[in-house]
Amino acid sequence: MPFCEADPWRLQYFEGVACPADVRIPTEDPDAYQWYPAYRWVYNKLTVAESQGLACAPHGVRPASFPVFSKPIINLHGMGVGSRVLPDLATYEREETAGHFWMPFLEGDHVSTDVVVERGQMRWLRHCLGVPGVGGTFDYWTIEAGRRDSLADYLHAWVARHLAGYTGMFNAETIGNRIIEAHLRVADQWPDLYEAGWLDAVVGLYRDGAWTLAGSERRTGYSVALFGPHGREYRHPPPQLVADVRRMPHVASVQITFHEDRPAAAHAMPPGGFRLAVVNCTTLAAGLAARARLAAFFGV
Repeated sequence: MPFCEADPWRLQYFEGVACPADVRIPTEDPDAYQWYPAYRWVYNKLTVAESQGLACAPHGVRPASFPVFSKPIINLHGMGVGSRVLPDLATYEREETAGHFWMPFLEGDHVSTDVVVERGQMRWLRHCLGVPGVGGTFDYWTIEAGRRDSLADYLHAWVARHLAGYTGMFNAETIGNRIIEAHLRVADQWPDLYEAGWLDAVVGLYRDGAWTLAGSERRTGYSVALFGPHGREYRHPPPQLVADVRRMPHVASVQITFHEDRPAAAHAMPPGGFRLAVVNCTTLAAGLAARARLAAFFGV
């Protein structure tokens, strides 16, 4: 298994991908943090904000104006844990938290971009547009076939300036063409919606230090999430139901995205909900229909 994956629901994407046993490809931030010490600073969100000239500081330094966006300086579990908008000084003073920082409340498209970096140069990228839900959740992501030129140019310049010498996958979450999160890893939620041969090319990148994916057809895809309310304990749907949903037209894959043998409170989840499932698909209508079938089982 070349991809070091902690979530069993995502192993389906990497099984059968040929790779030497000594090649490690991170899909989890704690692994990437340990394996790339020279570049682990990208997990310091305050440093990333400072690298772009954004107004920002740790809690304890009062913002000059509001609203601001607040979150942990480092969060290797992801899922927007601890993130929130601070609309005014009174809220800031009430919710001031050690280990958190504030930055501008950015506006614009929320985009996750996967980038192939070869010796500090961007060789490939793919944009995924997030449609926000409530409380830090995402209703669905659109895996875009096209290129966002201004964002691509910004990331190209930032990578060349700050990741010189790095070879591997890089993921940047941006709002309004500014980086809000950075990761030294491959995205593992929707690799089945990328080009044919993409996973094999990722193996080659880590094995040989070179990117060799030939140009191939890109199609728009969708990754549709299902969230339920916090405060409940959930069980997995029957395997037959998952298989039936997987066989629906235009559905590429189904993930049941929690551990049934762990309490709900032991999962890192955003404030707005507990993520139950993800459906990857080639049409949005198919993803919404598949999500509805799963939602009926969960009673949400």
